Amino acid sequence: MTQLSGATVAVAGASGFIGQALGPLLGNQNHLIGLSRSAKPAQNGYSEFRRADLFSMKDAESALENVDYAIYLVHSMMPSARLVQGAFEDLDLLCADNFAKAAARNGVKQIVYLGGLMPNDDDVSAHLQSRLEVEEVLGSEGVPVTSLRAGLVIGANGSSYQLLTRLVQRLPVMVLPSWTQTKMQPVSEQEVVQAFQYVLGNPDSFGAVYDLYSTAPVSYEQLMQATAQALELKRRFVGVPLLSPRLSRLWVSLTTGAPKELVAPLIESLRHEMLARKEAPHQLPMAQEQDLIELIQQASQRGQASKPPRAFLKPSNSRGADTVRSVQRMRLPAGKDAQWAANEYFRWLPEAMKGLVQVIQLDENKIGFRFSDKGPLLLELEMRSHRSDPQRQVMRVTGGYLAKETERGRLEFRQVLNGRTLLAAIHDFEPRLPWWIYRSTQAEVHRWIMDRFGKHLDSFS
Repeated sequence: MTQLSGATVAVAGASGFIGQALGPLLGNQNHLIGLSRSAKPAQNGYSEFRRADLFSMKDAESALENVDYAIYLVHSMMPSARLVQGAFEDLDLLCADNFAKAAARNGVKQIVYLGGLMPNDDDVSAHLQSRLEVEEVLGSEGVPVTSLRAGLVIGANGSSYQLLTRLVQRLPVMVLPSWTQTKMQPVSEQEVVQAFQYVLGNPDSFGAVYDLYSTAPVSYEQLMQATAQALELKRRFVGVPLLSPRLSRLWVSLTTGAPKELVAPLIESLRHEMLARKEAPHQLPMAQEQDLIELIQQASQRGQASKPPRAFLKPSNSRGADTVRSVQRMRLPAGKDAQWAANEYFRWLPEAMKGLVQVIQLDENKIGFRFSDKGPLLLELEMRSHRSDPQRQVMRVTGGYLAKETERGRLEFRQVLNGRTLLAAIHDFEPRLPWWIYRSTQAEVHRWIMDRFGKHLDSFS
């Protein structure tokens, strides 16, 4: 196996479990760049860290300057602002679209993405559907994508692995709902890292999808039993015929201390069998089955994580500005683009609000929302023509009675997934109203308006 050397490699999600594991291996022979929301010194095999908010196209473009290869490990399950309106799958979709476009504009040669094993079911969970959508969007701009699909990764610092071990360590008697009989195939941290090493910069892997695994298929009950045996714990397992996903989420979250934003999508996906495909096109040469108990013992012997995984940590209270992110997904009518959708929104809004809100053209590049005909200017938007095109319309929030003017506050409309989906989003928005008033009034009105606009777009179908 020839290892990539002398290249510049950027890792989105470098602070996470797999990102940290990749640092010493890939940084040994390459210039490795970690992408992070906060500034960090060079460490753990990374030659440098670049500050990048992947919700920003501009940040993504700067982050990928002079990069040869890119690794994408981002999953948006945790809050990125004080208030986040929107499903995690829509947030994921937007970040992936920014990354794909930025990679294409910077001439990146390959994107390697770590997703999830896919079941044969047509009706997959939102979590697994999101992984497929991200995979599709990352490849939508012409940069070759290599997809590594994995189930539960066994490694001391992995969030899913710590969910498993905390359950087994903290519950001497475990009540097992029906989903614990579902079959799955875990993979070791070492197997995942070796897979990245094999495919990165390897032209034979461009456009390929590989399923990663390290053991024979097991049920979640068998996985918990093996964990108890590996940790030398005596545990009793009691099956129950019924336990709703909601109760399962509450049980897992309370027992492990993991936030519900992390637990909920994972529990929803456990109804699916996630097994690796054994056909040659989907297997890497080093793939082989290992003993499950030995893998868990090896992870345990590497030492307990010195601190909880980043995914377990609650957002800090010291956020600085009170910012808002809101992302809503809508069906884009056939033959229409984001530019049409933005214009239709401004035309539709006064009609939908029965004249209580008027949309006025302040000058060539500025639009204002006014309360009734002669009321105050509620919101002012400035068109960012140099950042916009027919597939993406961007407007900066420049003021009004309801908004502070900031450099990054913006409204955008963009089309994704081959043009069939519209994302309407506000980013880094700072309200003028006191937070508690904004949260229960303006924020809810915005959500309601966007929901109605989505229904309006449906009427064109």
